[in-house]
Amino acid sequence: MGFFFAFSFLCRAQEKPTEYQIKAAFVYNFVKFVEWPPEAFASTNSPLVIGVLGKNVFGDNLEQAIQNKVINNHPLQLKVFPSVAEAGGCQVLFISASEKKHYSEILKVVRDKSILTVSESESVDFIDDGGIINFVIVDNHVRFQINNARARKVGLKMSSDLLNLAVPAH
Repeated sequence: MGFFFAFSFLCRAQEKPTEYQIKAAFVYNFVKFVEWPPEAFASTNSPLVIGVLGKNVFGDNLEQAIQNKVINNHPLQLKVFPSVAEAGGCQVLFISASEKKHYSEILKVVRDKSILTVSESESVDFIDDGGIINFVIVDNHVRFQINNARARKVGLKMSSDLLNLAVPAH
């Protein structure tokens, strides 16, 4: 319910939110409904880093969505990464569609890390290659697919509320 409340608040705050304002709100809310293993953080109050790899399609929308937010004693922090090699210390990695030709290679680099990978592939390639959350447009609405088996394999626990909101990947 908190997921819907936060999202509806964003929608009421502005006349008509853009696609990336909506996706930024989703990314923020994903963080609230995923549990990372303790070893995913250097300490109990280390920042929870949301990284963007490739073109930052959010502009300042994602930064605004997470600004001054703390979840489970972890202040949220945004970082834009020029390469996947530098993204190893983040907990969420949004892989921009500008990197779609490299999804497979990028996902191999982060395969064994407790990183929630998110993208926006028009096909199921991202999910099939081992990505965890993929944004899709369904009936002109932003929705998402979840690869929960992959999430569990890297130690992430998804809330059943979040899983119930996902659309099928195939």
